[in-house]
Amino acid sequence: MKKFTFAALAVPLMWVLLLLLFFSSNKLHAQETMVLSGVVKSADGSPMEGVTVWQKDTDNGTQTDLLGFYSLEVSSDSFLIFEYIGFKTQTIRVTNKVLNVTLVPDDDTLEELVINAGYYSVKDKERTGSISKITSKEIGQQPVANPLAAMQGRMAGVNITQSSGTPGGGFDIQIRGRNSLRTEGNAPLYIVDGVPYASQSNADQELSSGIMPLGNVSPLNSMNPNDIESIEVLKDADATAIYGSRGSNGVVLITTKKGSSDRTTFSLQSNTAVSTVSKYMDLMNTQQYLQMRRDAFVNGGINEYPENAYDVNGTWDQNRYTDWQREFIGGKAVSQNTQFSVGGGSGQTSYLFSATHRKDGTVYPGDFGYKRTNFMLNVNHHSKDRRFNFQGSVQKNDQNNKLMATDLTTAIFLPPNAPALYDEAGNINWENNTFENPLAKLNSKYLSETSDLIAQLNLSYEVAKNVRFSLLGGSTRTQGKEIRTMPSTIMNPSLQYTSANSSVNMVNLNKESWIVEPKINYSYSGDRGNLEVLLGSTFEERSQDVLGLSGSNFLSNDFIMNIQSAATQRVTKDAQTLYRYHALFARLNYTHKEKYIVNATARRDGSSRFGSNKKWGNFGALGAAWLFSREKALEENSWLSFGKLRASYGIAGNDLIGDYQYLNTLGLGLYTYDGMVTLEPLRLYNPDFSWETNKKLEAALELEFFNGKLAASAAWYRNRSSNQLVGIPLPGTTGFPSVQANLGATVENRGWEFTFRSMNLQKEKWSWNTSFNLTIPRNELIAFPNLEESTYANQYEIGKPVTIRKMYRYKGINPETGLFEFEDTNNDGKIDLNDRSVAVDVGVRLYGGIQNTLQYKNWSLDFLWQFVKQKAFSPDYRSNLLGEMENKNVRAGSYFGSGNGISLYQQPSLVSNNEAYRAYQNFANSDQVVTDGSYIRLKSLQLQYAWKIPQLAGISFTTFLQGQNLVTFTKFWGSDPETALGFLPALRTISFGATVNF
Repeated sequence: MKKFTFAALAVPLMWVLLLLLFFSSNKLHAQETMVLSGVVKSADGSPMEGVTVWQKDTDNGTQTDLLGFYSLEVSSDSFLIFEYIGFKTQTIRVTNKVLNVTLVPDDDTLEELVINAGYYSVKDKERTGSISKITSKEIGQQPVANPLAAMQGRMAGVNITQSSGTPGGGFDIQIRGRNSLRTEGNAPLYIVDGVPYASQSNADQELSSGIMPLGNVSPLNSMNPNDIESIEVLKDADATAIYGSRGSNGVVLITTKKGSSDRTTFSLQSNTAVSTVSKYMDLMNTQQYLQMRRDAFVNGGINEYPENAYDVNGTWDQNRYTDWQREFIGGKAVSQNTQFSVGGGSGQTSYLFSATHRKDGTVYPGDFGYKRTNFMLNVNHHSKDRRFNFQGSVQKNDQNNKLMATDLTTAIFLPPNAPALYDEAGNINWENNTFENPLAKLNSKYLSETSDLIAQLNLSYEVAKNVRFSLLGGSTRTQGKEIRTMPSTIMNPSLQYTSANSSVNMVNLNKESWIVEPKINYSYSGDRGNLEVLLGSTFEERSQDVLGLSGSNFLSNDFIMNIQSAATQRVTKDAQTLYRYHALFARLNYTHKEKYIVNATARRDGSSRFGSNKKWGNFGALGAAWLFSREKALEENSWLSFGKLRASYGIAGNDLIGDYQYLNTLGLGLYTYDGMVTLEPLRLYNPDFSWETNKKLEAALELEFFNGKLAASAAWYRNRSSNQLVGIPLPGTTGFPSVQANLGATVENRGWEFTFRSMNLQKEKWSWNTSFNLTIPRNELIAFPNLEESTYANQYEIGKPVTIRKMYRYKGINPETGLFEFEDTNNDGKIDLNDRSVAVDVGVRLYGGIQNTLQYKNWSLDFLWQFVKQKAFSPDYRSNLLGEMENKNVRAGSYFGSGNGISLYQQPSLVSNNEAYRAYQNFANSDQVVTDGSYIRLKSLQLQYAWKIPQLAGISFTTFLQGQNLVTFTKFWGSDPETALGFLPALRTISFGATVNF
């Protein structure tokens, strides 16, 4: 039974609040005031969100909402001021109850709009680097728990995939491709308000891999998307080189929301969502399945069904049918999210405090789910002369995930005539020991508790004219606890297992980090040019303690969570690691005549992860831009509003290899000697172990037409990552499998990125805007010394992407044997690893998204279509032999000898048929199991209505309906082409909620 939480009452309580405010409005009308409302639009007719509206000479004010609407109680015959950055401030006298305003651009300040580039800010039109951005507007339109989910399909060059639909799961993000041969070496750098945040999963893979693909749990699960003001992604060398070794795979800058200093505002938002599996596989019904099973016995020459063939020998009801997909993953996952915030300030000080509670259910049977609580406080202050600035923030995030230890998605392939899950008494049904009931797996739990604290302080002071010194200090702390229980109750009672056979594994994690970054900035503005110089340094330290414990043989399963009550106790891991990092960085930017821009960045990094000979690395980049639309010949052009050519080249590094990899290290042995614990060597010393390097080149063209109504950009990039950090295989005679060293392999990522934005319709009541992004990536291994003689020969191929799989070439079905056949490429008369000659690329070939925003009066509709062109593994990649006691997709009914048209599969067989079993294993490793995994998906949709209630002065009330993963068009015949096989697919989500601001 699902628990009922306070969050479910939030929406009704909001209505009660509105009614109370409505009936108290008589008091407002008793005064000499009036309720003023209206809409603020730009010159092209589009509504403007966030315009500050306040009564002159008072602190009485508000801001416009998404549709440009405002409502404010003001004194009669007063003056109202409308302010927005980049537009001329207007002061208007109030004469009636409706005041609509059109703001016009201020040419002197319009291009002061800036974006965050990390260590500095830059005017959007004057940046020389490649930076993509989404704001709180796009993030808030989606019912997602992880900020990475909000980025999918919205940024060129940023490919994000969701690995599972289980709450608290992981995401994979690749910024302009996969640079490193190591999976863990491709993670970007996350920066939250200037403080580095962990990019690796905090989960212990051994405990979480049963419920999360590869044990991956996204570190950004802890962050509340509604607390984020903007996310910028730095991609090219010009933008990332200032981060040195940390920016090789791109940088994700997360900026949290800040308060305003004009008035105190309160906000309450609540929404409830329901998620379900969006697509079920088309599996065989009972009669199709039984026919396949009977043919398997016939092909095996077995006339009498064995005793354990319960599905066909009459033990189970042969007329029974159950769609196990609906039993195991067919539930409704209810999510509830409630957030309260208060912000404001006065004069030079502003603040924002928010508190959020989120609860996500699951589609699995049983009481499982994910909970998260977030608290955030942001404070900003500046002196009257603005020489001194202070900004500080604290975030406290707590997660509690309660799941089963094993994903039940694989149980959907039970025979369709398998017995009921429960007996008449409501107990788990074992059907007289003929049925291994998957529900017993629910007794094995995966529990995860994580607590994060992020604190940040940024001080700056103008020590002299045009010279500003700043100091950033930040720290993070993560405490985690994971438990996986294996009670005796997961087994068939006939085995007579007791709590003495129960076990539990537990891992405690404690991670701490701190960073201090002093920097000094000098700026100079002259008649012919502007100069900016930035010098800084980074001091960073991270430590991690991991303690793993296991216990078995319990007196009772009631004590399984207490390892002390186990008769056998063991320490499975006890490790402490320390990472230190130091860097010096510099930036020089010069703008000549506001048309020609040169940007140079450099960084010298020192890392404790490398040997004494290679601790330091030098990185840098040079970027340039030409704003050709500012040339005299084009200044008076009526159709070209803006034009820019930019290019960059530079080198970034990578030290994502783990700690102490270059040292001679010892570990505890598995065996004892003379009753003493032994030590065994783990790694060999390599003082020349050094940085991966990524050389990045880019050229781009950016255009705007007809005063910004049309905008387009095209960028070509090429990144070459070399000096790969991998384990070099060694002969077995050395006693070591490998030595950590730099491999002379080079991986190239190149491609095209296109963006397009248009204002299709701008009327007084109507507006329609479209944005589009497209990325065409290519990955290639362009060098690998002695590849053919190495152990990587069966994994990579020069001239091919690193995402290839070496597979057998499928020839068809032998008409004599009825079994799969494959090409014997070396003509040695046998099929083995040496015949895996077909390089099949399962990487992405094209991806992007198209977003439309339509507004009509108080209505707003926003939707995003995401598209991906790729190859993917079909469900056959992980399936068992056709003919065994496992259900299949209906397409498997077209097998040899079935008479169902063209034979897609070999004849059904049993595992006892070695030849058939070997043929099916080879089939699962052939090019035949790679299929078209392309898809077009209605990724997100939001329909919103802003209520106008004149009686409620200064209060805005908005209701919204949101959807995620609503419709998918694909030829892929599995559950979902995006998520990992064998795990819960991404879910379809429909959410309803409301927001009150007052």
